[in-house]
Amino acid sequence: MNQEFLYIIIIIAFGYLLKKLNILQEKDGEVISKIIFKITLPALVLVTFDSVKIETSLILLPVIVLVYGIITALLGLFFFKNEERELKGSLLMLSSGFNVGLFAFPLVYAIWGIEGLTYFSMFDVGASFVVFGISFILGSYFSAEGLTLNPLEILKKLCKSIPLMTYIIASILNFSHIQLPDTIINVASTISGANIPLSLLLLGLFLNFKFDKQFIKPMLKFLTFRYGLGLTVGLVLYFILPYDIMLRSTILIGLLLPVAASALTFAVEFRYSSTSTRFIATMSNITILVSIVILYIFANFIL
Repeated sequence: MNQEFLYIIIIIAFGYLLKKLNILQEKDGEVISKIIFKITLPALVLVTFDSVKIETSLILLPVIVLVYGIITALLGLFFFKNEERELKGSLLMLSSGFNVGLFAFPLVYAIWGIEGLTYFSMFDVGASFVVFGISFILGSYFSAEGLTLNPLEILKKLCKSIPLMTYIIASILNFSHIQLPDTIINVASTISGANIPLSLLLLGLFLNFKFDKQFIKPMLKFLTFRYGLGLTVGLVLYFILPYDIMLRSTILIGLLLPVAASALTFAVEFRYSSTSTRFIATMSNITILVSIVILYIFANFIL
C-alpha cells in the first residue's frame, strides 16, 4: 500500500514539475480535464459497472450524499452567517460537493481495486446532484446579481453532465442484467486506462502552494467546518449502519474528500470577484493535500 501511494505522489509531483518547468501550464489542464470528464471517466464507469454486480444497498449511497448535502447547506448558512455575501457564497459552494472522479478514483483503485470504484461511483452519483443542484443554487443566490436560475436550468446542468448520465445509464444496464457488446467494453477498457494517470497529472498541474494572508481566517473556519462535520457524520454512520464494511468505508472516506472542482467554474459563471475565485482555488488545493493525508492514514492504519 505504501508503494502504491508513493507512485501516486510521484505522478502528482511530476505534473507539478511539468508546470514549474513550463512544459505544461494550468491552461493545458483545462483540456486534460475535458478529456477526463467527457471521455476517460465515462469509459471507466462503463467498464466498472459492466464487470460487477451492484447490490441493492448501494442505492443508499447517493441518497446519503444528497441528504448530507442538504444538511451541510443548512448548517453552513448558520455557520457562515456573519461572512460578507460573496465570501459566504464561496464557502457554501465549497462546502457542498466532493471531488470524486478526479481525486478519489486513482486512490480508491490503489486501495480496493475495481470493487472500490463501484462503491465510489455510486457515491459520485449523489455528489453530482449536490454539485449541480445545491451548490449551483447557493452560488447563484449569493452572487452580486442574485438568484436568476430556474428548475429547468438546473435540470439542463444535470443532463449535460456526461459522467452523471453515464452513471445512470450504466446503473440501469447493470440492474437490468444487460451487458454491452465485448467490443464496446474492450475499447472502453483501453480508453479508461488513461483515466488514473491523467487525473493524477492534472492534480499536479493545478497544485499551488501560494495563498494570500487574508485567506487564513476564512480558510481555518472552512476547514474546521468541512472536515469536522464530515468526520463526525462519517464516523457515526460507519458504526451504526448495518451494511458491509466497504459501503461504510465509502461513506466515511467520501465525506472527507476535497471540494468539488466545479466550485471554481460556478464562481466564474456567477461573476464572483477575482479575490473570491483565488480563495476557491486555494481551498481546492489545500483540501486535496489534506485529503491525501487522510486517505493515507485510513489505508495504512485504520481500514
